[in-house]
Amino acid sequence: MKKPLAGLLALAATALALAGCGGDDAGDDGKIGGAITVLTQRTDIVNTVFQDYKKKFEAKYPGTTVKFEAITDYEGEVRVRMNTEDYGDVLLIPNSVNADQLPAFFEPLGTVDEMQGKYRFVRTEQTFGGKVYGLAITGNAQGYVFNKKIWTQAGVTEPPKTPQEFLDALKAIKEKTGATPLYTNYKDGWPLGQWEGARGSVSGDPDAAIKLAKDDSPWAPGKEHFIIDSLLYDAVQAGYTEADPTTTNWEQSKGLLGTGKIATMMLGSWSVVQMQQAAPSADDIGYWPFPNQAGGKFHTVVGGDYKNAINIHSKNKATARAWIDWFTDESNYATDQGGVSPVKSAGMPKTLAGLTAAQTEFIELNPAPKGEEGLAEKIGNAAEIALYDGKYRQGIVDAARGAKNQSKDEIFTNLNKKWSNTRTNLK
Repeated sequence: MKKPLAGLLALAATALALAGCGGDDAGDDGKIGGAITVLTQRTDIVNTVFQDYKKKFEAKYPGTTVKFEAITDYEGEVRVRMNTEDYGDVLLIPNSVNADQLPAFFEPLGTVDEMQGKYRFVRTEQTFGGKVYGLAITGNAQGYVFNKKIWTQAGVTEPPKTPQEFLDALKAIKEKTGATPLYTNYKDGWPLGQWEGARGSVSGDPDAAIKLAKDDSPWAPGKEHFIIDSLLYDAVQAGYTEADPTTTNWEQSKGLLGTGKIATMMLGSWSVVQMQQAAPSADDIGYWPFPNQAGGKFHTVVGGDYKNAINIHSKNKATARAWIDWFTDESNYATDQGGVSPVKSAGMPKTLAGLTAAQTEFIELNPAPKGEEGLAEKIGNAAEIALYDGKYRQGIVDAARGAKNQSKDEIFTNLNKKWSNTRTNLK
């Protein structure tokens, strides 16, 4: 992946020089009509739910045609395609795109000031220079999805308050049930990136991302990344995860958790509905906060999922924008998928009842100071510790299961060194 990402960075610099602030030229006649291509990661519902969206949108805007491209390895494939101009009309902004690259690839949708009254997640996510470049398809709380039957069978009916209590619960599950206590979904990679969602939830600090970008040793004892990645390492080392992580299967894992063969997965709350659909009863699936308390209470960061955006090279930006507005305001995708709607006037979903019952405090991360937007992700990408893509956590799993000769201390020391060196070079 190094070569395409390097190309992406180079292209961003070139496009920024050519495109300025993101292109005021609409590239079409400004009228809603004609065909658009929409890229999506939802391979599971592109031929069902999304076809209903297509019918409703085309009925509202006669003369339009929506074509979907569903991509399994969304991050990897789209990142490569963005070295060309051919990456759809509407797409989900890949996590590997740094904030300062947004104007090179995407059309601005409006300013933060204009949009923050109506929409969640626009103050801090996929914004740059006071402009918004994407609207969330849904919002997520952070924690883990679990099979209530299995946890109850193991004697655990309240959410663990510490990492050690969580490990004790996994041990009880292993000893008292036939289920795999915790499933990493190692092979697909991206599910391990979901552990990054605990950033801010561990500390209960809305400035967590800002502080991370200024920290030379995020993996030092007591800090968020030490706590998050220690829990992963310790769970794997203790044998509480799948026997052979190289053979995991994301689509299959949903059915395994739904039917109780897997007990737990560390995923955003978007996962709850998918697990419920794979379970005999939706009531079998629960969602709890990350096992750590700050100030005597659980916290969860509520943030946006992938953001719909307009390809700056699109020849039909008016229809692309109409699709994004319709999808956000009218499709009901977020609520139907058990997520937090990006529309502020919408209520919280029932899928988050477990967080509410645990008296979890919901927080949104604060926007970074001007000039520091997306800085933590930029440091991570440059250091080859991309925080959300799961690759470096695959290394943690490999070491913990004995496939790589590295202790936890050695891993964290190396991560701190790479992070610190990169921070210094980026200053």
